[in-house]
Amino acid sequence: MKIGVLSDSHGYVDRVALAIEKFFYDAEVIAHAGDVLYHGPNNPNYKGDDYNPKALANLINASKIPFVIARGNGDSEVDQLVLEVPVLSSYSQIYAGGKRIVINHGHMLPTDADKDKMAAHLHADIFITGHIHTTVLEKRGDTVFLNPGTVSPYLSNRADKKTSVAIITDDKIQIFDLDSGEVLMSLNF
Repeated sequence: MKIGVLSDSHGYVDRVALAIEKFFYDAEVIAHAGDVLYHGPNNPNYKGDDYNPKALANLINASKIPFVIARGNGDSEVDQLVLEVPVLSSYSQIYAGGKRIVINHGHMLPTDADKDKMAAHLHADIFITGHIHTTVLEKRGDTVFLNPGTVSPYLSNRADKKTSVAIITDDKIQIFDLDSGEVLMSLNF
C-alpha cells in the first residue's frame, strides 16, 4: 500500500505536480484534505506564477492516480464544475491495508478533542485533516492523526516555512519536505 497525502494546494498547480513527480508517482491513490483550487475573490492575494486553478483542475482530471478529496472551506460547487473527482463531501474514506482512513479538512473540528470524538465515531485508524497549513503526525488512543501541511510556499504556517506532503505505507507514515525530500516527521505502525 502506498497513499500520497496532501492538503491546501490552493490552486498551486506546479507544487501539486512536483508532489506527484517526486513522491506519489507510484501511489495507489492520492488523498487530498481540501482547499484544492480556491478560486474567487481571494485570487489577487496569491503570489507566484504557478497559481493556476484551471491547470490544477486539468492535472487532477488527467491523473492516472485517483484522487480522493474532502471538501475544504475554500472549495465550492463551482470547483465541482471543473473537477471530475467529487470535491463536495466533507468526509471521504479510503480502506487500504486493513486500515480505515478518514479524510476531512478540519475547519469544523478546531480542537484535538473534536477530532478525537469524530475519529472514534467513524472508527478511523488514520484521521487526515488540513486547514492549518502546518504538519501534525501523532497517535492518540487507537488513531493516528495526520495533517500533511500545505504545498504552497506562500501559505506554510510551519516555523521553518517548509512545504510538505505525506506518504502512508503498510508500516509507517512519513511527512516530507516537498522541495528537499527531507523526512520531517515519521511514525511507525
